[in-house]
Amino acid sequence: MGKVHFIGGEKGGVGKSMTARVLAQYCIDNNQPFLGFDCDSSHGTFSRFYSEYSSPIVVGDENSLDGMLAAIEEYPDRDLIIDLAAQAAQPLGKWIEETDVFGLLDEMGYQVCLWHVMDDGADSVALLDKLLDRYSQPSVDFIIVQNLGRGADFSRFQKSDTYQKAVGRGALIIELPKLQTKLTQKIDFNNTSFWAVANDRNIMNIAERQRMKVWLRNTYSELSKLG
Repeated sequence: MGKVHFIGGEKGGVGKSMTARVLAQYCIDNNQPFLGFDCDSSHGTFSRFYSEYSSPIVVGDENSLDGMLAAIEEYPDRDLIIDLAAQAAQPLGKWIEETDVFGLLDEMGYQVCLWHVMDDGADSVALLDKLLDRYSQPSVDFIIVQNLGRGADFSRFQKSDTYQKAVGRGALIIELPKLQTKLTQKIDFNNTSFWAVANDRNIMNIAERQRMKVWLRNTYSELSKLG
């Protein structure tokens, strides 16, 4: 069964693009073919780092969104990774509901994976609660990413009613390990893939390359929990 990954979180700065990028790198390293779509027109982080694999999408433009469905039909052997912009939930939700996108994907044999990337603040929990209420279809899988680079204490979330609701819906909950701030900034300024950071000595020194390898190893261990 193919998968369509909507990488969201609604709130800005929680690490959606980093999650999309590391999922893309995971697919590349494991020879899993995919197509990427970047819905963040203001930053375009995903397409900037993985331009060979991604295309821009304008949320709110039906023709642009419809292009994702056309891509699935044209390349049925590939998963989709869709990096959503902050504040994309309303226009995207309207498109999904008016077109019955999830029903169509189910007919085509695709599993819908809704990723909620979060920090340890109350807003992320409230937004997750709304997401769980909005999409109750059994064909939808929820993946919750506790980003340790955007929060150190997720205990309040783990004690919340929203957490219990998510667990009751069968949500998969993983952690995105913290990446050293200095290294993250250097990656951003160099516009390089995670593979290049881990292997290209012209970009990073030996210690930085090793830190990236350790981070990727730990992150891949979390992603492998998803099956």
